[in-house]
Amino acid sequence: MGVDYYKILQVDKNAKDEDLKKSYRKLAMKWHPDKNPNNKKEAEAKFKQISEAYEVLSDPQKKAIYDQYGEEGLKGQVPPPDAGGPGGATFYQTGDGPTMFRFNPRNANDIFAEFFGSSSPFGGMGGGMRGGGGGSRFPGGMFSEDLFSSFGDGGRPMSQAPRKAPPIERPLPCTLEELYKGTTKKMKISREITDASGRTIPVEEILSIEIKPGWKKGTKITFPEKGNEQPNVIPSDLVFIIDEKPHSTFTRESNDLVFTQKISLAEALTGFTVHITTLDGRSLTIPINSVIHPNYEEVVPKEGMPIPKDPTKKGNLRIKFNIKFPTRLTAEQKSGIKKLLAP
Repeated sequence: MGVDYYKILQVDKNAKDEDLKKSYRKLAMKWHPDKNPNNKKEAEAKFKQISEAYEVLSDPQKKAIYDQYGEEGLKGQVPPPDAGGPGGATFYQTGDGPTMFRFNPRNANDIFAEFFGSSSPFGGMGGGMRGGGGGSRFPGGMFSEDLFSSFGDGGRPMSQAPRKAPPIERPLPCTLEELYKGTTKKMKISREITDASGRTIPVEEILSIEIKPGWKKGTKITFPEKGNEQPNVIPSDLVFIIDEKPHSTFTRESNDLVFTQKISLAEALTGFTVHITTLDGRSLTIPINSVIHPNYEEVVPKEGMPIPKDPTKKGNLRIKFNIKFPTRLTAEQKSGIKKLLAP
């Protein structure tokens, strides 16, 4: 059978995917060449064997060929049944003979980097198997089996596809005037990027955020992949979330603006003219000739907030009243009111 991949990875033939990953993580960390500077040659050989064993046993097609034909079958000396499959293998025609399967083991450091985010996590303990291999993402002296705990119990390591870092969300406070008229805000951000040599460098960037008329609190503006760059990770999206600053005159209810006017009881009974300055600076004069009762509301159409999908349309302006009642009346006032309001 040649090489016994099950023995190398210390698993049985029925090992599940998670068992393979756990065993690979443990053995790869133990035999990484940078962890074994005194017996580097032996460590390199074992490290490559561990990586190759994991690559074969974690791939159903390669595992099936290996189980049936052994290492020789994998490496092209025996034609497998139904040869055909994903990357890491090539299929080629040899003259008029049958199609052969050729297993091309991947670079051991590439597999390691997919699990741990770096091909050399032991900073300064050696240059890795490819003469330098990218530097450390872990502080010196932090190497221990505890590193596995960062994956949690049975947690998934990085898969072959880079994972996406979670979004970064920031509030973006706006005045009601800005949300009424629309505006452009400039935001300075600081982030880390990776240059051509693989070094991480800080940069500053100005983002231009266009606020559309009528946008509501909670509206999200996303700048894709503006987070920090790091190995084998797609940078975070940067998300700004509209927040609405309190206004001295108006409150907002969906697309409507609400204005509350304080008046006396006499004004409520005899009529009142409301004067309002709009959010875009116009003066409105609204005469009210009806009797203003405590729940009375005057609605002025199309003087509310712009509707985001069609800013030519607007919600309403709703005028509410806070009526100040007298705390006490003299006998003369009571008598006079009774006469005036008698049916």
